[in-house]
Amino acid sequence: MSEIESGSGVLPGGIATGVGSWPGTDVREAASTIVGELGQLPHLVELPGRGVGADMVGRVSALLVDMRFDSTTRGYRLAVRPGAVSRRAHDLLRADLDALEEAWETAGFAGTGRTVKVQVTGPLTLAAEVELPLGHRVLTDSGAVRDLSESLAEGVAAHAAEVAKRLGANVLVQFDEPLLTDVLDGTMRGVSVLNTVRALPEPEALHILDTVLDAQSGPVLVHTCAAKPALGFLRRSGAAAIGFDMARIGVRDLDRIGEILDDGRHLVLGLVPTSAPDKPVTWREIAEPGVRLIDRLGFSRRLLAEQILVSPACGLAGASLDWARKALGLAAETARVYADEPESIAFD
Repeated sequence: MSEIESGSGVLPGGIATGVGSWPGTDVREAASTIVGELGQLPHLVELPGRGVGADMVGRVSALLVDMRFDSTTRGYRLAVRPGAVSRRAHDLLRADLDALEEAWETAGFAGTGRTVKVQVTGPLTLAAEVELPLGHRVLTDSGAVRDLSESLAEGVAAHAAEVAKRLGANVLVQFDEPLLTDVLDGTMRGVSVLNTVRALPEPEALHILDTVLDAQSGPVLVHTCAAKPALGFLRRSGAAAIGFDMARIGVRDLDRIGEILDDGRHLVLGLVPTSAPDKPVTWREIAEPGVRLIDRLGFSRRLLAEQILVSPACGLAGASLDWARKALGLAAETARVYADEPESIAFD
């Protein structure tokens, strides 16, 4: 049983975190904001606004072992030798780590054993997004998928170990799988309208995902922003925590969510909108869907303090800086109420 499952405090419930991305290009300001607003579970910020190598797919090139990416008009492809993309991704990641370490020390967190989160594109989404040298998706070649997954598994484990050493912290690894449902359903387009990408059978997909998850030394969170999150699939994975956009959840998902909680796993509920709503919202409006979910499932509201975390629905790169800061504040305030007084929350 991992630390996250045993309740030893590496990832308690009733806290807030971010999904990963942030608006703008100022890495030091971003790191300082994240550490300041999300002190119980801050994360290594992603700033895709900096361009090639800074987005969720491109930055993986800095982590892979004996593999790297090049850029194309459509995105990224596997490259034969190191090039500008992999060098840029590496330099940007170094800058991100330096900024986080500086903010961590300024906040007085160095060596305290707090938990920090790092985010990485998951193996299934990565294989769907990245192309082979001839243009087809990596997903179409089982051997290439295996090689990419193994490289990712080793690289992320080394990355997490470096972060832990630099900060004196526990590290929670988050794998982002926004294309998981598309991969399982076979709705990915090929290089032309006449070329299709087969649906990946669930046992095969589960083996690929778990190969990467099992290689990590600490607890792992899998996050998906998919319109129809594959919660049954994720429940069968080795993920200790599962995150999703709460607005995407329907009646069809309730049984799976109940089973995940029964397993003792954590849920990261994406409750805060990723862009500013038309009218101001309060923590009470943000908190309501999560409370009603627990009530409908028949669980004690104490679960909100024990197994539920609060986050924005997805990354905040497309938000205004003002709303991004407001979103973190709402998430933190909601989580505090979940932790301190869940039984007393009432709605009109």
